[in-house]
Amino acid sequence: MAETRPVRLGNLDCQFSETPDGGFTLRHRDALPAYPDRFTSWLEHHAGTAPDRLYLARRDMSGAWVRVTYAEAYRQVRALGAALIARGLGTERPIAILSGNGIEHALLALAAMHVGIPYAPISVAYSLVSTDFMKLRGILDLLTPGLVFVEDGRLYAKAIAAAVAPGTEIVAVTNAPGTSFADLLATPPGDVDRHAAQVTPDTVAKFLFTSGSTGSPKGVINTNRMLCANQLQIAVSLPFLTDQPPVLVDWTPWNHTFGGNHDFGLVLANGGTLYIDDGKPTQAAFAESIRNLRDIAPTFYLNVPKGYEELVKYLKREPALREKFFSRVECLFYAGAAIAQHVWDDLDALAIATTGHKIQMLAGFGSTETAPFALICRPDCATAGVVGLPSPGVEMKLVPNAGKLEARIRGPNITPGYWRNPAKTAEAFDEQGFYSFGDAMRWVDPARRELGLMFDGRITEDFKLATGTWVSVGPLRARLIHHLGPYLRDAVIAGINQDFVSVLVIADPAACADLCPGAPDPLSHPALAAELARRLAGLARESTGSASRVMRAIVLTEPPCIDAGEVTDKGSINQRAVLTRRAALVADLYAEPPPPHVIAFGAAP
Repeated sequence: MAETRPVRLGNLDCQFSETPDGGFTLRHRDALPAYPDRFTSWLEHHAGTAPDRLYLARRDMSGAWVRVTYAEAYRQVRALGAALIARGLGTERPIAILSGNGIEHALLALAAMHVGIPYAPISVAYSLVSTDFMKLRGILDLLTPGLVFVEDGRLYAKAIAAAVAPGTEIVAVTNAPGTSFADLLATPPGDVDRHAAQVTPDTVAKFLFTSGSTGSPKGVINTNRMLCANQLQIAVSLPFLTDQPPVLVDWTPWNHTFGGNHDFGLVLANGGTLYIDDGKPTQAAFAESIRNLRDIAPTFYLNVPKGYEELVKYLKREPALREKFFSRVECLFYAGAAIAQHVWDDLDALAIATTGHKIQMLAGFGSTETAPFALICRPDCATAGVVGLPSPGVEMKLVPNAGKLEARIRGPNITPGYWRNPAKTAEAFDEQGFYSFGDAMRWVDPARRELGLMFDGRITEDFKLATGTWVSVGPLRARLIHHLGPYLRDAVIAGINQDFVSVLVIADPAACADLCPGAPDPLSHPALAAELARRLAGLARESTGSASRVMRAIVLTEPPCIDAGEVTDKGSINQRAVLTRRAALVADLYAEPPPPHVIAFGAAP
């Protein structure tokens, strides 16, 4: 059996204690090393020690790579910082960035943090996908920004008109309706160094907005302490990143903590190079990611499960791409959701066929409120669903709640709260100052706690059947994705106060089209219904009781709607919102006899 190529990783030596109420406390045995007071200290350092090293790169409209070295980035950050100081911006008048990942976005963000001015990267979807701009308007009303940045003033004109307060300065790289980015860059540095010296660990660096799946997005305060401590936690847990400057080809959006804190931060902290990838993990948009991976071999590759699913398709049919991709990648990392086992198996098989060994795959667990790195899994227990154990500096407790163990943590990487929202801040922390994820965990093996924890679902999503039996939505959803892949992209579990569990299937259109070639509407094709029925019947045979046995399903032909709150900007499904908005379909799942569009098998209880 092929071995996994060794990669230098930190230890996960944790202390475990049981509490009188049946819970547990967990803490890493090692103390967290010292970390800088200011996030941009790393930029200053690398500009001095490796001035000509490539820091940022992105393709321009012609397809050529535009490159910025560490020295160039630091020079431009100082000029931009002076321009921001001159405008009197600050915590009460921060910067809002509406456009996605880009070199100018990165430089402006670094400049703001360098001189102690918070900024907020806001989901592109709220400007370019939403049609009512309600979430964008709510965010900007909360922030009261003094400056709004967009890459293309014309592209964002509707969003600006609908949501930005009159008189707010608009800065754009192209088609500027007001100030151009070049104008900011022309500012002499002035007293930037004095302002940078005043930045402390408690200075607010940025606001990151939660997806707002159950209401208006909340502004998570991110301090310099959070960002800097978190990068040390990453470095101690993944020390191979410090052996040589990492090279990333990365698309993950900077308005999310995974892309904007974890990935962006680890490049800067370790003096690496970030190739900004304009692709996305969809069938249509992933071709751009593949174009970039044909050019650049990453040393560390991070993606969401759907991204790996798309990557596997290309690796299978392009030997040259396989050779390039696996030529120097030391480790693979996924976040955002559990990766399907068949995708993991394909990656292992492709790596073995190309290099003779597997590439280490890792995952962890965290949230916007934890900066995000909090837990990391052991390399010998890195399987789908495992989230690991606390990193250095993190204290964790597992509190009994509704028959499960609710995860709570505290440490230097935890947010002080939500911007201008003391009520939600108070709700998020317990009396000991532990932040509550709202997620449940369970031991991989209760007899061997050192193997770590597994995700056990969102506590608020679980429900009871009419029999009083609890349905654990998270694990069941993961089983469905595993058994119904690749045709199922996600699943919404129904059955509150019903006799059995049903599911609303959010299908993968491309995979369904492959199953039903030439069909004008693959999502409604009998072949898809038959295949899903066959797989659901197989899953039912393996089930141990009514809480894990799905009896009926409907394939959604209308995709989840972002404006209705059914799906977040990063693609996460809001179970409650879908069930509420699709109440008529839920009723169809339990109608007797079931309507023709319901996939049913066996006899309902």
